[in-house]
Amino acid sequence: MTTRRDRRVSFELVIFDCDGVLVDSEPLANRIFAGALREIGLEIGLEEVCRTFIGLSMSRCVEIVEQRLGRPVPADFVDRLQDATFDAFRAGLQPVPGVIAALKRIDAPVCVASSGEHEKMRLTLGLTGLLPRFEGRMFSATEVARGKPDADLFLYAASRLGARPERCAVVEDSLPGVQAARAARMTAFGYAGRADGDELAAAGATVFGEMEKLPELLETG
Repeated sequence: MTTRRDRRVSFELVIFDCDGVLVDSEPLANRIFAGALREIGLEIGLEEVCRTFIGLSMSRCVEIVEQRLGRPVPADFVDRLQDATFDAFRAGLQPVPGVIAALKRIDAPVCVASSGEHEKMRLTLGLTGLLPRFEGRMFSATEVARGKPDADLFLYAASRLGARPERCAVVEDSLPGVQAARAARMTAFGYAGRADGDELAAAGATVFGEMEKLPELLETG
């Protein structure tokens, strides 16, 4: 007799992005970032900040900012930005709605692979109570040569945890993240809680809008 478990697609690893997928940090971080850019002379609206920078590493964000400014950012720009962002997180960061319940229902091993640094992941996951679930299974773009949209980070996470790329699922909310998952030959699931679902779908993701639906999607592949 075939059981429900027998019908499941057996992913060897489910790789989660952090910001916007596990922790609802994007609205806080992007508002702070837009303000910081205005302070150094780059007038850019919040919508454009989201469209341009979400999913990228800080080093890549700084490269784009400097290209637009035509000059280097101030030497203390990143440090001041991080301090202001972390203060905002401490004041009001929450987990993504439904993610705690979803994680409890996912049988496969899980990890985090983020464009953010380890310090940021430890802070945000700690503030939201998610850190124990991912302790020792967190990977940052700072550990690889190329961040998203290249495949390096996801392939690195899979290699470290002994999972075959084709048997990995990636849960992302950004276009660069979905592109990286597809480049790594992994199955991409696009969380459209705040993101453009059509954009994620066009990049090759299976799109969903409620985190509670993720366990069932992982079962059916």
